[in-house]
Amino acid sequence: MTTHEFSLRGLRVRDHTLSAPLDWARPDDGRHIDVFAREVIRPGGEDAPVLVFLQGGPGGAGPRPMPGEGWIHEALKTHRVLLLDQRGTGRSSRVEAATIAGMGAEEAADFLRLFRAEQIVADAEHVRRELFGGRPWQTLGQSYGGFLTLSYLSFAPDALEAAYVTGGITSIAPSAEEIYRNTLPRTARKTAEFFRRYPQHVETLAAIVDLVENDTVTLPSGDRLSARRLQTLGIDFGMGPGMERLLWLLDGAILPSGRLSDAFLDGVDQRTQYWGNPLYAVLQEEIYADGPGATRWAAHRIRAEIGGFDAAEEVAAGRPVPMTGEMFFPWQFDEVASLRPFRDAAHALHEREDHPELYDRARLAANEVPVAAAMYHDDMFVPIEFALATRDAVSNMHFWVTNEFEHDGIRQDPQLVRRLLDRVIEEGGPRRDGAGPSGRGRT
Repeated sequence: MTTHEFSLRGLRVRDHTLSAPLDWARPDDGRHIDVFAREVIRPGGEDAPVLVFLQGGPGGAGPRPMPGEGWIHEALKTHRVLLLDQRGTGRSSRVEAATIAGMGAEEAADFLRLFRAEQIVADAEHVRRELFGGRPWQTLGQSYGGFLTLSYLSFAPDALEAAYVTGGITSIAPSAEEIYRNTLPRTARKTAEFFRRYPQHVETLAAIVDLVENDTVTLPSGDRLSARRLQTLGIDFGMGPGMERLLWLLDGAILPSGRLSDAFLDGVDQRTQYWGNPLYAVLQEEIYADGPGATRWAAHRIRAEIGGFDAAEEVAAGRPVPMTGEMFFPWQFDEVASLRPFRDAAHALHEREDHPELYDRARLAANEVPVAAAMYHDDMFVPIEFALATRDAVSNMHFWVTNEFEHDGIRQDPQLVRRLLDRVIEEGGPRRDGAGPSGRGRT
């Protein structure tokens, strides 16, 4: 283990790097990875309780703190904050194309499966034991970090004093098919809202579809821009400023000559590449793989089942271009340069039938760790219907449901974190020394 300490505008920062088994089910097989965690401490906060941030994703590294900004600044008023780079991200043995170069499809799929929730929880437990003497701590999970929270509560609840979740309470009986049957129509509703707000871009997107369907349009990466790749820009609709991000990307997209502008093509390229987080694409359906059963590109199958997503056909019929959201399709691993090296492994992974269980439903039903969660009624990524069902199945979970925010509410209003911290206090406070708080209900 190594630790490097420095000062960041009055904050103490400790960068910790630990060695961990690549596979916690086979810790003695000789394969190891680095696990990196950054501890941030306010002046006088050395003895404050530890709050571990579980980043969204999958495949998301912990945020890099900026003094005085965001939810970290708010949390530091009462806690030390530990920013964990989940395995395969950031400084935790980052997975890139070169990592799997030379592996066959099945070998690479075996390797990539070792970056699932159960392994991430085991890494966190390793950090807790090695850095903090095994003392219980608290977690804050955003998006996929909430999925990880439910796994943590399933497999190591004694490690937790309290858990806080923003936009990340998912089904504890997950089915990728059912997720996409819900999120694809949600994305369609968000798309309709975008065109209601900015009707001028019905024509803009239709014209771009005509251009890319009838000519070869090349992105700066060398990739050819297809209509279906253009449609994936709809993922932005799940975020607070997302519609405006697309609004301004389309502004000036088509030059007076009829050609697509370099600025537009660069923007599309940047938003549809995954050089920095390939695991987000590769493992997107794996986060719903709980026990037996292959996902078999569920989003692709449900998209075809629902129908109406062929952009050229919709434009020819005089209808707006349909957009897609947080989902990945097999063709992206052919068309997108940053995903192409993962193509064979991704196909093999999506055919795997056997998966470790993600959740212990009996243990969650008897949960004693206080959980405070903010869920967003109109969330395009984590449907509220599944969140409410999980609330009813997990003991000691306290909900706040709002339509004020999209999926990134924690970024839009850092006070969300304070509200959740205060909610646990109101319900009796975090557990201490294994004793549960006074609150036991589901609200």
